[in-house]
Amino acid sequence: MPKDYARTDRIAEQIQRELAQLIRLEVKDPRVHMVTITGVEVTRDYAHAKVFYTTLEGDSSDLQKGLERTAGFLRSKLAAAMKLRITPQLHFTYDASIERGSHLSQLIDRAVASDQSNKDSE
Repeated sequence: MPKDYARTDRIAEQIQRELAQLIRLEVKDPRVHMVTITGVEVTRDYAHAKVFYTTLEGDSSDLQKGLERTAGFLRSKLAAAMKLRITPQLHFTYDASIERGSHLSQLIDRAVASDQSNKDSE
């Protein structure tokens, strides 16, 4: 019978919390601001962690470069904070799901408004 809540999931959530706090309080790179960590996936051997992020600003290429530049610093701070035997290497991936969700929501709102205006004109 498989476990409902694996250790890798718990570690991923802890990494997400720690990274959010570290980015907010300790990263001094001006390219890394207004960033939200949306999720973390850790491999079974804890060697790598894929960190999903999003931003409210339009251009994420500078942010991506800034995050890649600070990955070593963040990894060392994670090692001190989490006391794991193996601290995963951080790989940052832009998460566009929030933008897609917002776009779909706008499309739905427009369709509802169009239906309402067609209903009122009849």
